[in-house]
Amino acid sequence: MTDKIKSFFQKKKTSAKFMKAGKGYKLTDSTSTISSSTEPRQPVRRAEPTEEAKTAGQAALARLEAKKNDKPRFNTSYAAIQARVKRELELERKAQQNLQQTEDATLKEKKEKIVDSSIFAVTDVYFRCPYLSDEILSRDEWKKKIREFLYEQLIGEEAGLTACLIIQSCNSGKEKIESCVETLDKYLDNIINNPDVEKYWKIRMSNRIFQEKVLPIEGALDFLKAAGFEQKKLQHNENEEDFLVWSPNNCNIENLIMLDEALRSAEPIPIELDRNLQVLMPSQARIRNELPPSFFTISAEEIKKEQQLRTEAVERNQMLRTKAMREKDEQRVLRRYKFAVLRIKFPDGIILQGTFSVHEKFQNVNDFVAENLIEDKVPFLLITPDGIKLVEECHTKTLLELRLIPTAILEFSWNVADKESLPKGYLKEDILSYIQTV
Repeated sequence: MTDKIKSFFQKKKTSAKFMKAGKGYKLTDSTSTISSSTEPRQPVRRAEPTEEAKTAGQAALARLEAKKNDKPRFNTSYAAIQARVKRELELERKAQQNLQQTEDATLKEKKEKIVDSSIFAVTDVYFRCPYLSDEILSRDEWKKKIREFLYEQLIGEEAGLTACLIIQSCNSGKEKIESCVETLDKYLDNIINNPDVEKYWKIRMSNRIFQEKVLPIEGALDFLKAAGFEQKKLQHNENEEDFLVWSPNNCNIENLIMLDEALRSAEPIPIELDRNLQVLMPSQARIRNELPPSFFTISAEEIKKEQQLRTEAVERNQMLRTKAMREKDEQRVLRRYKFAVLRIKFPDGIILQGTFSVHEKFQNVNDFVAENLIEDKVPFLLITPDGIKLVEECHTKTLLELRLIPTAILEFSWNVADKESLPKGYLKEDILSYIQTV
């Protein structure tokens, strides 16, 4: 053990001496090389960079610093996420609006291009008004004719009753008309129930309710005049203002009661949809497959409502919808149509065409076909292009419910077992005379 310890220390001493001996060298190196390596060397001096190099370097550093500072950092705060979602929804909404505007412009351009009336299934939607005449006119023409007729009657003895009809027939907007009638009814009821209270005899024409609900409605002032009101200037709050003042000398209570009842029971002068019956050859039916622009014309109120529905549709697209919700939306789209053109194709190739309201029962279509047949006592069926038989259960449903809008072609078939007893033709001779040669 003692020898091992001594040996250990001896190795330590040898290592220490070796470390102090200086830098080692190879045995093959010459002495001159060894001696020269010990001489101190002069440091190599680097050349100074040029001014251009310094400028380029500074520009590179500036670019690196700018990139480091411009690097965007995503803000994960809830408010920032909400703001981002709002921006994206707004962009989507604008995209939807732009798409709708493009579609509207395309549809308008398409309608403007359609000028050849020979390709129209119908030239317009026509109506009758049995109260006035047997003429067949468009809706706008009837409105004009009805207005002229009523104002001619306004100068007669029944001016009050005529004014009630003007209110109902010559104004648009059901809610506005009802609001006016309600206000007029209140004016008259106040007098009828309190005939001796003179404060009810006067209507201040600058009153907000009168200005908003009565004055804009055509026929309202004529009604009040017929009910015994006269326009006068009276003092009000130290100022002279226009009033409508009732006088029992102009209209007694009995007549006032009669006018009040007429006002509440009055309805617009009705116009009936004309079937616009046509009989077409197969070649004519193939060409005449367009509906004219007037077929789709809607009122200003309907345009406003349509815009509201579009806005709601954009909002609905942002959420998941059930089957019932989708069906409801589909029904809303279908309700845009007011009329339907139906074609009944007979086995001999001749086509009977008629115009219907989408809210009419299918029974009316059945009756239309039956009244034009040679033999209207023989039962028949009308069949859709996909083979669905419109049996008796369908007769109580509307065209809208049966999806027979805005156009549909139905196949005619006799519904009897004994085919030999059937008439040789289908349509009456006078109906066949409707066939157009061009």
